[in-house]
Amino acid sequence: MTPLTAYFNGEFVADTECTIHATDRGFRTGDVVYDLQRTFGGKIFRLREHLERFMRSLKYVRIDPGLDIDELEALTLDVVARNEELRGPGDDFTITQFVTRGRARHVLDTSAPTVCILPQRIDFSQFAKFYRTGVHVVIPKTRSYTPDSLDPKVKHYSRMNFVLASLEAADVDPEAYPVLLDAEGNITEHIAGNFFLVSNGVLKMPGDRSALQGDTRRAILEMAKQIGIPTSEEDLQPYDVYTADEVFLTNTTYCILPAGRVDSRPIGSQVPGSLTRQIQSAWSEMVGIDFVDQALSHE
Repeated sequence: MTPLTAYFNGEFVADTECTIHATDRGFRTGDVVYDLQRTFGGKIFRLREHLERFMRSLKYVRIDPGLDIDELEALTLDVVARNEELRGPGDDFTITQFVTRGRARHVLDTSAPTVCILPQRIDFSQFAKFYRTGVHVVIPKTRSYTPDSLDPKVKHYSRMNFVLASLEAADVDPEAYPVLLDAEGNITEHIAGNFFLVSNGVLKMPGDRSALQGDTRRAILEMAKQIGIPTSEEDLQPYDVYTADEVFLTNTTYCILPAGRVDSRPIGSQVPGSLTRQIQSAWSEMVGIDFVDQALSHE
């Protein structure tokens, strides 16, 4: 497959050339933050909002990328444009920006950061069928990091707990998606996005104390308000999930993915549920493409 063009440390190169040294702190210590967007019909969605979150993550961990938000925005749009001719019919890309502290021995050592803007083709076949059947959610024993140790508002690659949670979920079902609890037993997030449930017509989700402030999550809250769906941010336990009418997961790539089972227990009377379908339709209208049909065309 023809390599895509990425931005890496000041140059536009083939994505296969985006390699970091074994002594880079991003590899050795997880000293790296990132953000991710996707395109719809080749057009990148909510780039500025994602980059604003990215800049907050960089500021929080005190990494200077050597680029301001306007420069990152221009470079990202350039990467998208350079790869448009390689986008096949019905295809789209994700775009990931990541910055490490670079090749430094100590966190306070002066070093040049590693800066990358990486495009990747979306593999819709990984999740397309779940729009029909609903994904199987498993709640593992591995917990989310507590906000006292690592604030979930920072989008980072320090994710060994997510790896362990994925292995636990795979022990139950190789295709399952893990959703983690916090130290108090409350639902937090899926390893790649946010969690929602519907109960008695109310759209409920965990607060952001222990879950990422996902941009898709924020957009859904805005959309729900516009179309008159009541929402609630609250502590949710597995009991609330098992007894919910509908459950769905959200992230940038698959947008809104319904769940059909949680810990092997069926959820609701139909998948996707009526409110989930309503939100999916509103999302498709907002982005200008039926994202469910797009994914199903790649089954």
